[in-house]
Amino acid sequence: MLELLDVSKVYSGRTRAVDAVTLRLEPGVLGLLGPNGAGKSSLLRIAATVTRPTGGRVLFDGVDVVAHPDALRRTLGYLPQDFGVHPHLTAREFLSYLAAVKGLSARSARIRIPELLELVNLTGAAKRPLGGYSGGMLRRVGIAQALLTDPRVVVVDEPTAGLDPQERVRFRTLLSDLAADRVVVLSTHIVSDLETVTDDVAVLVGGRLVHRGGLDRLLDAVAGQVWELTIDPAEVPRFQAGQRVTRLVRAASGVRVRLLAPEPPDSRARPVDPDLEDAYLGVVTR
Repeated sequence: MLELLDVSKVYSGRTRAVDAVTLRLEPGVLGLLGPNGAGKSSLLRIAATVTRPTGGRVLFDGVDVVAHPDALRRTLGYLPQDFGVHPHLTAREFLSYLAAVKGLSARSARIRIPELLELVNLTGAAKRPLGGYSGGMLRRVGIAQALLTDPRVVVVDEPTAGLDPQERVRFRTLLSDLAADRVVVLSTHIVSDLETVTDDVAVLVGGRLVHRGGLDRLLDAVAGQVWELTIDPAEVPRFQAGQRVTRLVRAASGVRVRLLAPEPPDSRARPVDPDLEDAYLGVVTR
């Protein structure tokens, strides 16, 4: 079990990035959502022992990892949002280097690295310098390095950024397999990524935890408050200024607007069932 107990992080200038967050995590995937600046990356860096909390405790199987970080680091896989590489190394060389840094034996690395390259669909590019990789390919290298030591805790920050739809499906399947006996924390801006991998979601707003629970509970919070209507393009600014618009789709008949409101916002509006994006926006804008 990984526990973050009343954790806070205050940076210079008294910026409170994380504000008294408590999360108890057992094997499975926790989806971490929140707008830019909500404190997601700061919370993940604390969970990964990269930075120390200003207040609170972090426990792994009862051990205080703020005081004894190696207890978690030995069995941690971490992919930060900004993942740097050595551009002149090949993927195989880079993973071999990181395997040595992480304490993996040369024999184990020779077995593990080809498995991971195949897992992230980079076998054919394994001998190419990383400087020639696309952003999506570099993200896949990052995913591979996070899994080098077969970790018990996996913390990934925006792992599907830059991946094409097929790669995202592959990664979601991988996460589901990993979560059978591991703690996996997944931060993402792509709300749809969570629907297929977890029913456990936490939402941060302004550094505070404003929701923790299943997707059904999140959807229930906006039940009866989602509306759709088609408007003239000239009406768009008025609706954007006065309503919580979740989606705008231009069509031949006009602009189809989807929005959140406790009552029908217009005589043309019809109620629709909420989806996860509606529910997320309902939580962060309430």
